[in-house]
Amino acid sequence: MDETRLMAFVGRAVGDLGALVNGALVVIGDRLGLYRAMAGAGPLTPAELAEKTGTAERYVREWLSAQAAHGYLDHHEGDRFSLPEEHAVALTDETSPACVVGGYELGLAAVHATDRLTDAFRTGAGMGWGQHHHDVFEGCERFFRPGYRASLVAAWLPALDGVEERLRTGIRVADVGCGHGASTLLMAEAYPASTFVGIDVHEPSVEAARKRAAAAGLSDRVAFEVGSATGYGAPGAFDLVCFFDSLHDMGDPAGACAHAHSVLDEAGSMMLVEPFAGDSVADNLHPVGAAYYAFSTLLCTPNSLAEDVGIALGAQAGEARLAEVVTGAGFASCRRVAETPFNLVLEAKA
Repeated sequence: MDETRLMAFVGRAVGDLGALVNGALVVIGDRLGLYRAMAGAGPLTPAELAEKTGTAERYVREWLSAQAAHGYLDHHEGDRFSLPEEHAVALTDETSPACVVGGYELGLAAVHATDRLTDAFRTGAGMGWGQHHHDVFEGCERFFRPGYRASLVAAWLPALDGVEERLRTGIRVADVGCGHGASTLLMAEAYPASTFVGIDVHEPSVEAARKRAAAAGLSDRVAFEVGSATGYGAPGAFDLVCFFDSLHDMGDPAGACAHAHSVLDEAGSMMLVEPFAGDSVADNLHPVGAAYYAFSTLLCTPNSLAEDVGIALGAQAGEARLAEVVTGAGFASCRRVAETPFNLVLEAKA
């Protein structure tokens, strides 16, 4: 046995263990406004931060020390702590594409299913999104929304073939697997001449999306419906059909694409936004791939298997597999039009 390799792995495992439990501390810091209170405030003592946030000093002291040990905070003489400006963006600024704090909420909520998924590993049974802890839905939106806010209107839609011009003059858009409607509402705000329909199987998410549309004053042009990826619209009903980080979660992604093809008009387009991935496991053995494979194991693959079709693309399907599914569903072409470190953006044409 290579003792050096053993101890290196033990060190890695201890670091991962610390990261696992630190995820809960990040969620606590987010919920209590600890990071937001530290942003731009300079070095603070535990007592000062506790006073600013209405929390108990003894808990705050331990939390600050843990965050400094993980490198999230800087430690200063006199046991003062500060939040670096760059870290504050990632942990507090939900208008920035660098904000990842929602991912901690999503991850912590997802691990509530550990017992049930242990049994699912033995039986092969699925577990639908609606069966997860309720914070999965809020955390998922918070994780993806900053990237959508930064790129959807500014880069992704303009990269599609002639679509942005049509959006400005007025077309009909379906957002399939819309969740709380973040992507739907961003498009509706940017293109007031167009109309939008968000479809999702999870009724509580649809209700949340309707409330957000009403609060934004967009209910006259945006509708949200409870429905499946193969049960909306009529032939030729839409000019653009979108799947935002949702196609790989579906039990029958080929069927979802075939239905999208059937409800598009002749000049229509389908846009797929999927987690960034290479076409082989070896291409995805890096930190982003590790995170996506983990989420796929806990959330995406179980939801696919719950629909009893058995394709289960997973969150790291890759462009080649996605294109195979799309063209096999009747589309003449499927091309990559944009990408970010976290997303692949594909356009399919009939």
